[in-house]
Amino acid sequence: MNAGPRGGDLDGRARFRTAWAGLLRDPHGGAVPPRALEPLASRTAALLLRAGQGDAFGPEPARQAGAELVDAHCTDPALLADAVVLLHRLPCPARRAAAVAGAFAAGWAAALRDRTLREQEAVRLAVDLARQGAEKALRASQARFSAVFETAAVGIGIAGVDGTVLTVNRALEEMFGAGARQLRDVKVTDLVHPQDTPGVWEAYEELVAGRREHFRYDKPFYRPDGTVVWTHLTVSLVRDEDGVPCYQVAMLEDITERHRLQERLRFQATHDPLTGLPNRMAFFERLEAVFDAPEPDARFGLCSVDLDGFKAINDSLGHETGDRLLAAVAERLRAVIGPLGHPVARLGGDEFVVLLERCRGRQDGVTVAEAVLEALSRPFLVGDQTLAVRASIGVLERPVASTTPGAAVRAADLTLYRAKKEGRGRWTVFDPQRTAMAVSQYAMSVRMPMALDRGEFFIDYQPLCALADGSLTAVEALVRWRHPELGVLGPDEFVATAEETGLIVPLGRWVLERACEQAAHWVERFGTAAPRLNVNLAVRQARHPALVSDVGRVLRESGLDPGRLLLEITETAVIGPDDHALQALHALVDLGVSLAVDDFGTGWSNLSYLRDLPVSELKIAGAFICDLHGASGPDAVGWRIVGGLVSLAHTLGLTVTAEGVETASDAARLRAMGCDTAQGWYYGRPAPPQEISRRIADGLRGPAAG
Repeated sequence: MNAGPRGGDLDGRARFRTAWAGLLRDPHGGAVPPRALEPLASRTAALLLRAGQGDAFGPEPARQAGAELVDAHCTDPALLADAVVLLHRLPCPARRAAAVAGAFAAGWAAALRDRTLREQEAVRLAVDLARQGAEKALRASQARFSAVFETAAVGIGIAGVDGTVLTVNRALEEMFGAGARQLRDVKVTDLVHPQDTPGVWEAYEELVAGRREHFRYDKPFYRPDGTVVWTHLTVSLVRDEDGVPCYQVAMLEDITERHRLQERLRFQATHDPLTGLPNRMAFFERLEAVFDAPEPDARFGLCSVDLDGFKAINDSLGHETGDRLLAAVAERLRAVIGPLGHPVARLGGDEFVVLLERCRGRQDGVTVAEAVLEALSRPFLVGDQTLAVRASIGVLERPVASTTPGAAVRAADLTLYRAKKEGRGRWTVFDPQRTAMAVSQYAMSVRMPMALDRGEFFIDYQPLCALADGSLTAVEALVRWRHPELGVLGPDEFVATAEETGLIVPLGRWVLERACEQAAHWVERFGTAAPRLNVNLAVRQARHPALVSDVGRVLRESGLDPGRLLLEITETAVIGPDDHALQALHALVDLGVSLAVDDFGTGWSNLSYLRDLPVSELKIAGAFICDLHGASGPDAVGWRIVGGLVSLAHTLGLTVTAEGVETASDAARLRAMGCDTAQGWYYGRPAPPQEISRRIADGLRGPAAG
């Protein structure tokens, strides 16, 4: 149940009722008897206030209020204008107030139009009676017609079928601001206006030829002073007794104010209120028009523009400064793009887009992009502050027949994001292959949460063996994705996407749970012969606040001894001594879990962190070992570096595992250097749990092969 109105709301409603009643008094309410004026004001104010309340807007009460005023003869156009202004101050949100004003105006206009149409029908009846009656009846009907003709509220003009205007009534003279003499003898075809509705003159030709009886259109006319009057035009054909066309009668209702109101509402609906640029709706209307019956070789272009660093300006200097900056950017874009003949729109936030409706090739889009970057290179003076802003731009130029509006916008946006990713403050041209890759990654990121729930992920385990005797000492858990469309995907194909989207945290938690359950099963079955479990820890996982509690919970639930779990962190996740995540790593070691630095040697390794981090093992990157396969002799520089890393690690009390060991000669060299453990295809590829179980059992039955 909604709560009752608050005190402020009651005051606002009371003020509105008072203002509304005052509006309907003289001169607007002169046509309403005093006894009926107050009930009318009270009734219509209640309807308008009701339209402004509630969660969902319903236009009917406001339309009814407009119709009641017309029914009470309150038809002064000035009343409508004043009422719309007052309704924008209705005690409700501004957007709702605007909607109420629009609905009221629509109801007022519709009621007035119905009333006018009734008058038109009376005129039509008089014309019909004049045509069909006998001479006496004709004189009587002519008298009635004359009375209606001269006093009608709508403008009426009579012309011959040759198009010559014969007579007009007083209302039409006032509407056009011209005397009867100025309008007589004018040809109907002289009244063409550039904004005539398509089809109006075709309908006119059919009418005077006798192929239709009447037609209706909204049509503008020029007045003698050059101004334009908008009318709702109804033209009817009058035939003689033999059915031959002899006259045409035109009835014109002045809808200029209604047309202007509709134009204002249309502008508000299709333009951004902050910058005055076309908005998203107007942009898509224009873009879709490009795809409406194009020429076979037609091309188009899009430049998707996004400001770099705008959020920082908005957050640090305030939204008012941000809005003023956006308005200044829009004005500069309008100034530089306008002369090129291309429309520019604001899609929202700090996103703009330029539409190249006709393109000769990619260079047209590049020219626009460079013009935008040049325009934004100069600082903006906003208030008393000088602000610099850059932009990233995605340039798309394609044949119209090769795509759709929605696909084109998505492709331009993906190209924009690539420009941001590659350095910002630049333009990047659409690349179909890279866009397809980005779409594929996005599709994977969307499906990944469902894939986890549907059991599409599984884990293989790769052996780690002692170099001294080849015995199985540990296994590394490696997650795979059995994708229903792409087949089995390795971690290199989806982990980066999971890392970017944050899905790596629930996925990593799932891997830890399943791998610990499997390791505990091996301990239960094989005892001390069971291998230690290595699980990779992604960067986001290492910095997640629930990391320690998650690991502790998984160890408790699985029953795995913490000493049998080693977590591998990469060099990119290695943290400095002041990083808060370092405390979490120490807490993990306090639980009894071991830590290792994975992929050591792939980057600019900072050896100082080995002193600060509680790690017990160093894993030399497989890519580094693979690069040494062609190195000749034991004194090759690469192998000497590996030997130095092994010595350094042992000096620090760390054990060393070499990844990517693929040949017996690699294993022999590493063994000679004193490396402790090796991992690679020479010792076994990643395999399902049952294969690892078989290998453990084989090791218990006889000496391991190495």
